[in-house]
Amino acid sequence: MKISNPLFLSLTTMNFFQSILFPFLYNNKAKQLGMWLIWLWGFILIGVSFYATQLMPLPFSFKGQILLDGPTITIFTAPRPFVGSIGERQALAVRSWLGLSPDITVVLFSQQPSVFSFAELFSPRVSVDPNIDFTFLGTPFFHSIVARSKASSSDVSIVIDPDTILLPDFIQTMKHAHKLDHDWLLFSSSKSVSHFPFHLDADGKHWLQDDGSRVKTRKLQDFVSQDWKWNLCDGKMLIAWNNGDLPLHKGVLPPFLYGKGLHNRWLINEALLSDFRFVFDASWSISNLNLNDLDQDFNRTSEDFLGLATGKRFWEVTGNSNLAMLYGSLYFHEQNFSNIFRLFQCGGDYLFVNSAKMVVYPLRYKGSLSLRKQVMSKSTREKKTLECVDTIRSTKGANDCSVEDYWTVSTPISLPLSLDILLSLRADKNKTVVLAVVGYSYKEMLMSWVCRLNHLQISNFLVCALDDNIYDFSILQGLPVFKYANLETKISFDNCHFGTECFQKVTKVKSRIVLQILKLGYNVLMSDVDIYWFKNPLPLLSSFGPAVLVAQSDEYKLTGPINLPRRLNSGFYYAYSDVTTIAALEKVVKHAANSNLSEQPSFYDTLCGEGGYNRIDDSRCLEPQTNVTVQFLDRDLFPNGAYKDLWQESNVKEACLMKGCFIIHNNWISGRRKKLERQVPSGLWEYDMSTRMCLQTWHKTKVVYF
Repeated sequence: MKISNPLFLSLTTMNFFQSILFPFLYNNKAKQLGMWLIWLWGFILIGVSFYATQLMPLPFSFKGQILLDGPTITIFTAPRPFVGSIGERQALAVRSWLGLSPDITVVLFSQQPSVFSFAELFSPRVSVDPNIDFTFLGTPFFHSIVARSKASSSDVSIVIDPDTILLPDFIQTMKHAHKLDHDWLLFSSSKSVSHFPFHLDADGKHWLQDDGSRVKTRKLQDFVSQDWKWNLCDGKMLIAWNNGDLPLHKGVLPPFLYGKGLHNRWLINEALLSDFRFVFDASWSISNLNLNDLDQDFNRTSEDFLGLATGKRFWEVTGNSNLAMLYGSLYFHEQNFSNIFRLFQCGGDYLFVNSAKMVVYPLRYKGSLSLRKQVMSKSTREKKTLECVDTIRSTKGANDCSVEDYWTVSTPISLPLSLDILLSLRADKNKTVVLAVVGYSYKEMLMSWVCRLNHLQISNFLVCALDDNIYDFSILQGLPVFKYANLETKISFDNCHFGTECFQKVTKVKSRIVLQILKLGYNVLMSDVDIYWFKNPLPLLSSFGPAVLVAQSDEYKLTGPINLPRRLNSGFYYAYSDVTTIAALEKVVKHAANSNLSEQPSFYDTLCGEGGYNRIDDSRCLEPQTNVTVQFLDRDLFPNGAYKDLWQESNVKEACLMKGCFIIHNNWISGRRKKLERQVPSGLWEYDMSTRMCLQTWHKTKVVYF
């Protein structure tokens, strides 16, 4: 937004006057006279400039007078559990927001019980929304937070750190910003304070001292004005925007992890470069204090290097850095923060200033007094304006922000958690995990599968990555992933479907991984990612007990046995971690290793016998050496892709739900693209690849899947 302004002349002229006059000031009297002339000249030029600004177009205008009632505001934040000192800080912050205006509501993004309990104390103004994307360790995704905040029906949306205190000037700034007649985005850097010596009264409207007396406004201002740590480049900050028609920026917001660095700067940089909205810095007009968390910065030498207890997980920071380098323009075209408009309150007036271009605009409203009359009748206002401009220009770090120190070129990302650790973190109370084994070509289906399990509140899943690409992708998507390092074939993107050599080798990995996990003492539900889950099948599958391998039938005929030769589907089966089942799986793995086919025939031929001679009825087999029973699942509850042509129904979901389906398998169709073309339009799809977000009820984007 390029703007010319008469104040450019006034400020540059005064700077020139200073540079010429100062060398000739030899004594104190001359210095006093010179300084007096400088200020007098500045006042005259400022006054003339303010008069001239009323005759020229502004880059923004206002809808009318400031009304007593402000805009409706929703503040969004992602708190940690409300326990201990962290909980106390967060509670104080939230109460400071609520006390500012009855038009403020708060939405807490969390899945933690303590957060729900806290919100109940302030219901209905405070609510909890668990329906955004989180990593498997509970870190929220910034792009999901922003998308949910943009879907708000309030006039203004705010994203803020959960332990940031807001003071009354926040409301006045929001009232002024709301009157801009152009869509806008503002940000305000937080001052980091080591302590806050005040507390709120019972109503949350007045700040009190330790003796119970009210804190005077002047004392509060003095505290805020202290020389606290203020990182204007990449510290914690508040970001706000009006919920207008224009997007915040061009392109798509990458899946940054909230609180792990660079996401705020990336968003602001893209918003400035896109030029859809008027973007300005309100750090000088909004007092927001971030209560120090001494444990915030991670220490790579600490005993908790993995950060599982304290949240100091270094790979999350690396992931954000890599995303900021790969997407958008921050790495290649970082915007100069010195060339941004800043909103500040000066002598009772709100002004926009661009200190780099030395441009000042006063805010004007219809029906207000003439600015010329106000300025010219109060010379102190001119002096105060100059002082305010100098304050901004002299603030350390305000004009030379850069994120260059954050770049670590080609930093590999890895999850430093072994399979043993992941199993201990993810297994349910019965020591059971759900396993998906997948390559990069099926990343869309993996994420739809993961999103569906998340919606069903099934969290005990693990992902085994068959290649480096899906491993990196899974880490950035916050999945509990481990890498299978011994794959002897390259995974084809579009040619690894049923019947191919690639498919044969990949399927054999599945049984080896399952066997490895069984030997570690965990039960396994193996599930292909082209399976849609309607409800949790684990209680039913585990009810068959030890020494029973429960598997899906691939039989498509409506009548007759469902356990005929080669009709065991190894893409969905449940195995107990007991001696007999482990012995049976060892036989399957050994048989598959010597076969030119996939592992699926090895399952049937080993357990049910070639030709089915180990069948004991129409739905079971008994392996004689290990005494393991194979139970084929009811196809009405666990249909395959050819059963009753369910995928051809006009409403697949309704047809399956009427049958009571637990799952439906998107098989009996060859190729990744054909699977996607069948599954996505059916409505049995839970992921938007274009935004890398799980679909939610508030989601507004169109699904893109290939």
